Amino acid sequence: MKNGRIKVRDDSSKWIGGRRFFAKIWPAIICFLLFALNSVAIAQPNAKNVLILFHYPAPVVDPAYVEQIESLLRVRVPGPVNFYIEHMDATRAEDQDYQQNLTDSLRNTYRGRKLDLVMLSGYPSLDLVLRHRNELFPGVPIVYFSLETRKVAGRTWPGITGVTETQDVKAVIDLALRLHPETDTIAIITGKSDVETFWLGELHSELLRDRNKVKEIDLVDLPADQILQRVDQLPPKTIVFFELLPRESIQSAIGVWDILAQIGQRHPTYCIFPYECVGRGAVAGIESSGRDEVITLAVTLAARVLSGEQVDNIPVVHPSGIQTLADWRQLHRWNIPQSALPKDTRFYNRDPTLWESYRRYIIPGIALIVVQALLIAGLLLQRARQRKAEAGLRESEKRFRVMADTAPAFIWMCDARGKMTYLNDRWLTFTGADSAAGPGDTWITFIHPDDVANMLDSLSRGLKDQQPFSTECRMRRSDGVYRWIFDVASPRVNGDGSFAGFIGSAIDTTDQKLAQQALEKVSGQLIEAQEKERTRIARELHDDICQRLALLSMELDQVNGGRQPLPTAAKDNLKEIQEHCIELASDVQSLSHQLHSSKLYLLGVAAAIKGFCKEVSKQHKVEIQFTESNVPGNLPSDISLCLFRVTQEALHNAVKYSGTTRFTVELRGMAGTVQLIVSDSGEGFDVEAARKNRGLGLVSMQERIHLVQGTLSVESQPGKGTKILAVVPLIAENGNSSMDTVGEDAGQVKVAIEE
Repeated sequence: MKNGRIKVRDDSSKWIGGRRFFAKIWPAIICFLLFALNSVAIAQPNAKNVLILFHYPAPVVDPAYVEQIESLLRVRVPGPVNFYIEHMDATRAEDQDYQQNLTDSLRNTYRGRKLDLVMLSGYPSLDLVLRHRNELFPGVPIVYFSLETRKVAGRTWPGITGVTETQDVKAVIDLALRLHPETDTIAIITGKSDVETFWLGELHSELLRDRNKVKEIDLVDLPADQILQRVDQLPPKTIVFFELLPRESIQSAIGVWDILAQIGQRHPTYCIFPYECVGRGAVAGIESSGRDEVITLAVTLAARVLSGEQVDNIPVVHPSGIQTLADWRQLHRWNIPQSALPKDTRFYNRDPTLWESYRRYIIPGIALIVVQALLIAGLLLQRARQRKAEAGLRESEKRFRVMADTAPAFIWMCDARGKMTYLNDRWLTFTGADSAAGPGDTWITFIHPDDVANMLDSLSRGLKDQQPFSTECRMRRSDGVYRWIFDVASPRVNGDGSFAGFIGSAIDTTDQKLAQQALEKVSGQLIEAQEKERTRIARELHDDICQRLALLSMELDQVNGGRQPLPTAAKDNLKEIQEHCIELASDVQSLSHQLHSSKLYLLGVAAAIKGFCKEVSKQHKVEIQFTESNVPGNLPSDISLCLFRVTQEALHNAVKYSGTTRFTVELRGMAGTVQLIVSDSGEGFDVEAARKNRGLGLVSMQERIHLVQGTLSVESQPGKGTKILAVVPLIAENGNSSMDTVGEDAGQVKVAIEE
């Protein structure tokens, strides 16, 4: 048992030939077969059992033919399938003793064995089963194949179906006469079995048409040596029809196919069943339908039966179509051109063509040539592209130099180590450097000594990080005057993506610096003038208006409390006027404090801001939480004033626009700085939009913070409140205000630049 399959190959002819030996070992063989079959049945209780009976002896049947049937059926039937293979000798099918012995052998072998299907190859096997069906396979469905249609025409049997074949004898004769038009004799070599006699009669019937053209010679049931002798005596223009069935009972040193090969060397030989003799000595033949097609159809019918379909409901299949088979060597032997055969002819023993013989060498050779050609083409293309790229690079470099030399900026380039490789004409003209000397490291001599370290440090960091950087320094002009320049550098890359250095551009910013210093000085002067005017107005309000309002209030009080009684209505009016006068005096005093807080100079910025918060809280009916921590008591006056004014502006804006009544003011001293934070949780606003609209409040606070060298940041979003943070560095006073110092610094910068 192998792969769930048992093959039992019976050779009945040998059993007859060696009857005495077989009689001795018969019981042992039967026991062994029964034991093996029982083992398979136990191992695979659901397996299908299929018996295939061939009408040819075992040595004649091609094992690949059997394997093809088994593999096709296994694919179509779910579950395991067990195959049993048996053979018979068709040439002895009419021998009664042979039939009886074969029947007994099959009955004893498969007694008690449940068969699901019997497949029969050829009419002799079908005839044997029909005669002894009740003894051998009662009730077992049968599928036959490889049967001539005329043998079963109009005949049906219960539980039997199959696939027939129609051999066109006339077409084979016509093919032979067409390929050999000079033929005058046809010799027929066959036996005297029932099958061979049938086909001999078919050949006689078809040759009657050509009896006036060719003569017929029959060589029937001759021994092998006599067949070859008679063939040697045939006329030269003779073709042979070989219809001798293979048999094992011939005790000759030469077999049937050996006889065919010998005859094929002497005369053109043809046969009715080409798939048996073409390739073994016959020239050609016509097959009614391909053997593969017949096998496929038979296996399909068998699969339907094994799947449970009633065999009586499955009609017999009669395939159509023909296939010409030819032996390539025999065609060349008898000088028959390939064009004389149909285009769909299937050839045996065909000599391989030059391509087929040397394909394993031709394909790699062609592939190698193609690869080499592609490599050469690629190299040429790459060279052309390289030349084009080099030309484009030269053109691009030329355009760059023209653009760089005419640009209103100082343009430079350095390599990956920081060595200067290019300086444009404007840079050379500005500095008065010698263009013939090359850029090298001479550029550093034109940088102000105080700025060299910073410049080299910036370049070193840029080379290390390979990131853009900017720097500001003073560069000596050709007339010896140092000018401020602002330099921006970006990294360059090579074609392979590696870092190549930097390319930078610089512009002269001296005029902008002077303008900026001038603006800062004017701004400081304007703020200083504003503070002076605030102080003057505050003093006028406090010393004049407030005093006069107080005197007016006292006079009204004297009139209301005089010796002469006044009407009640007049007293009430005077009292109301006096209250308005007192309220007006309070408002004027508050305005005076806002314009100029005496607490700021007497008690410091913390007390001033705290008092201002109380006044705003009382005046606008809001809650302001003020906290202060670590604020130095000796802050410079300009810083104190700046922080106080920023607080005023921030609270006024918050009270006016925030939509809330709770505010927080924090003043705290840090290491070297003072921080002021004014925040609320009100409506907030868009900071960028406010900056674009140039709101005076933000501008005023920014200008004041800038004058004391501080920073101002505004954090706000719609619906998320506002936070204003002012950070001012502590600057010790030395007799001048910070605004005066800024003005002096601006003047010093101007003098340094002009020098």
